[in-house]
Amino acid sequence: MKQLTLGILAHVDAGKTTLSEALLFTAGAIRKAGRVDKKDAFLDNYELERERGITIFSKQAVFSYEDLRITLLDTPGHVDFSTEMERTLQVLDAAVLLISAADGVQSHTRTLWKLLESYQVPVFLFVNKMDQPGADQEKILAGIQNQLSGNCVDFTPLVGAAATESKGAALEADMQEAMEAVAICDEELLNSFLTDGRISQEQLREKIAERKVFPCLFGSALRLQGIEALLSAIAAYAPEKTYPEAFGARVFKVTRDSQGSRLTHMKITGGTLKAKMELTCAEDKKEKVNQIRVYSGERFEAVNEAAAGSVCAVTGLLGTMAGQGLGMEKNLESPFLTPVLSYCLLLPEGTDPMAVMPKLKELEEEDPALSFTWEEELKEIHVHVMGEVQMEILKVLIRERFGLEIAFGKGRIVYKETIADTVEGVGHFEPLRHYAEVHLLLEPGEPGSGLQFEADCSEDILARNWQRLILTHLEEKQHRGVLTGSAITDMKITLVSGRAHQKHTEGGDFRKATYRAVRQGLMEAMSVLLEPYYEFRLEIPEEMTGRAMTDMEKLFADFTLAERAEGRCVLTGCAPVETMRDYQKEVYAYTRGQGSLTVRLKGYMPCHNADEVIEERHYDPEADLRNPAGSVFCSHGAGFVVPWNQVKEYMHVESCFAGDRKAIEESAFQEELEKRKEAARKREENRSASGGEYFLGTDEVDAILQQATGAGRGLEKKKEGWQRQSRSTETRQATTRVYQGQPKKEEYLLVDGYNVIFAWEELSALSKVTLDGARGRLLDILCDYQAMKGCRLIVVFDAYRLKGHPEEAYAYHNIYVVYTKEAETADRYIERFAHDNSKKYQITVATSDGLEQIIIRGEGCRLLSSRDLQADVERQKEQTRGILEEKKERQLTSVPRIDI
Repeated sequence: MKQLTLGILAHVDAGKTTLSEALLFTAGAIRKAGRVDKKDAFLDNYELERERGITIFSKQAVFSYEDLRITLLDTPGHVDFSTEMERTLQVLDAAVLLISAADGVQSHTRTLWKLLESYQVPVFLFVNKMDQPGADQEKILAGIQNQLSGNCVDFTPLVGAAATESKGAALEADMQEAMEAVAICDEELLNSFLTDGRISQEQLREKIAERKVFPCLFGSALRLQGIEALLSAIAAYAPEKTYPEAFGARVFKVTRDSQGSRLTHMKITGGTLKAKMELTCAEDKKEKVNQIRVYSGERFEAVNEAAAGSVCAVTGLLGTMAGQGLGMEKNLESPFLTPVLSYCLLLPEGTDPMAVMPKLKELEEEDPALSFTWEEELKEIHVHVMGEVQMEILKVLIRERFGLEIAFGKGRIVYKETIADTVEGVGHFEPLRHYAEVHLLLEPGEPGSGLQFEADCSEDILARNWQRLILTHLEEKQHRGVLTGSAITDMKITLVSGRAHQKHTEGGDFRKATYRAVRQGLMEAMSVLLEPYYEFRLEIPEEMTGRAMTDMEKLFADFTLAERAEGRCVLTGCAPVETMRDYQKEVYAYTRGQGSLTVRLKGYMPCHNADEVIEERHYDPEADLRNPAGSVFCSHGAGFVVPWNQVKEYMHVESCFAGDRKAIEESAFQEELEKRKEAARKREENRSASGGEYFLGTDEVDAILQQATGAGRGLEKKKEGWQRQSRSTETRQATTRVYQGQPKKEEYLLVDGYNVIFAWEELSALSKVTLDGARGRLLDILCDYQAMKGCRLIVVFDAYRLKGHPEEAYAYHNIYVVYTKEAETADRYIERFAHDNSKKYQITVATSDGLEQIIIRGEGCRLLSSRDLQADVERQKEQTRGILEEKKERQLTSVPRIDI
């Protein structure tokens, strides 16, 4: 028997539970169709659902029709429980989208339609409540085609005479008309229809599976009208899936039964699941399946195995979560629907929040969107919810499960953050006997794209196992932004480089380095605060249009006047959730109940009042000890912290931008130069006949250079201190955070005296005759060099072999000379000086000692080899000589000529 997983979706009060009951009754799965108003529905078995008359949790029922075994998944219709509904979509083979004839296509219906498109689920539409007065089938179908898809076709004539009142020739005409409507949905179908005069059932099934055709049927679930036709259409045209032999499963839900046992609900997408089978769930840990249950309503049947295509619940798995893939299946990305409101959870007096958090995490396992978090700064528990109805249900659940009477504090909007430019984030973690460095490229993503992670790093630089580990660490945590501490989104983060130590690197080292790299990049980037926006449709009496438009301006909405007919006006657009939260009540008030406002979540866009929100949150990213942006380096056997804005001066791996900067600047220079030449050519053509030649002046060349080199300047940002800017993203201004450059430090040059003497040929030869003469000659050369450079210069000589010699320092003309004390080498003195003063001064060390260069570089100082120092001395002499000769020539030319 073929397997089909069928979901039922609808906006609230469309009759979804009634339709489920009608399908089960018509198929013979239940003896009596229950009713919501009588609180005896087969699938609404939770007491709170029966009291309120709404579906809160998705339910499962199994029945057979013809040669098809159908697993029916009934989903919540209320907007507040949309996340529960979305989790079900990932396992559906097909869906029935229910539309009320009285209400037509609603805002939430369009949301469901887009979700079904995103998950690529084939759809059958059923228009319910056609028994109500005024229900016009043609008008309703036209509205569906206009608002959802033009490929929605009335399939009533195609599912048999039992589904229509037409007979004989009329039925044939209706079938021909339906075939023509189907044919124009797809080019292949049209060719078949024109060639053969018909479209086969197999072709229809294929195009429905490809979402090229959407069958539409009409009826009344309460009166069992059109139910047989719907079942016939599903049996005839539902897609047939084939599954691989390799085992795979998709987890879509986690619950607990009446005994408290943890249930993992999954669909088998390949192979066979058997009892006592071991599965890899969390962090490569294997867990054993204890029992396999096939639920139908409250009852279940324990089976020994579940074949591909079936939906079941298993016990024994503790590390599973919704959206997780088992076996060959991969984990799904983040859901499209997320809560936009955050509330503080108020516990009974005397209750320990730390004791309550593990219990609340059980609820989060069942509904991950709740996201219970402990705010350390506020000493509060916060939860994300979709709306007030969900909050009321949550209160009851916590009371029934844990015996706690909770309340909710004042709600606030769930903000998010993204970036507006591309930056490289660097994280280094190197306390003693640990080592890891990670380089990440952070790029802005498309709105609504979420977070995307990938690796673009050669295995010659970083082994594949370390790369996979870094990507795992990127995905495992919710990274916080630097404006308000909100979660980041709409970014692409690419691993571009890194380094591990053969002996000292451990897995946890890369976790620390990865987190710090993300944070360091965010601190350098131009951050943008995002807030959720509603897409709304406001229908009001025509005389109220002026008031509505004024309100829209106050609500910071982007809107248009979409319709105006029969004394009614319709405004459509989008506005911040923050401003629209209570507007529904105002609409009812000023229209005296004649207006209607429907909204649905559009997504996240730049915040309309970012400065106010940032000021209110008082978030200091540098004081967030749980999310450090600085890195840990090692020197002299001890780790030390380097602030985020100095990390790139200490990093061990070259920046990913280093190879691109020169090419970018040269390319930009050539491009700008060609533009200027072209402009010059045009000016030359427009000159008068007596005009002369045109040259690029020095000012213009400088402008070219400045503009060209600026092309690569954004690749190396070192910023400090807050500075607010505005940046346009779509139609909203985005508040960004930018850091200014550091103040220039006083320059010091430390010279390893004997190292330089023995490296310079002239001084080395002299030292063989007289070492004192070589020292004196070096000091004289460096005196001249200091006068030309203008830096503070210290020459250090070893005296460590002289017994009892104290440290000696004195001024020699315009430089300083130091003789080290007993048992201290010049290397050690320079290292000590660099360690103590590297943060106060810009220190350069001249030496050719390889070991000393490594140590000095670790202190963040600049290096100059002995030969480079010699070359710079000669260069400075030539420049000085040229300046003096030029000055002499000017003096000679300025002397007036005297004729005798």
